[in-house]
Amino acid sequence: MKYIGAVQAVVTAPALDGEPSAAELDAIEREMPVIQAEVELLDVQISLLDQTPSELGVQRLRRARRKVLTARRDLTNRAAVAQAGGAA
Repeated sequence: MKYIGAVQAVVTAPALDGEPSAAELDAIEREMPVIQAEVELLDVQISLLDQTPSELGVQRLRRARRKVLTARRDLTNRAAVAQAGGAA
């Protein structure tokens, strides 16, 4: 049997160290308020799965959804300001 290997080094992927880069860590840090708000929304949704939603449960769900939307809006606005500032 004849062994067939890659002739070019570009074909084989380089070994990854598995650690995130500094840029990736910065991006995660910028998105952390959105991530936390989404986790909180998921917690509320999970807590309401097995029960008939009471008025308090509905309020918690609405509040968590608003928090996610606010966090996303703030992140988008910061990105737009940073982009506009970088273009100037």
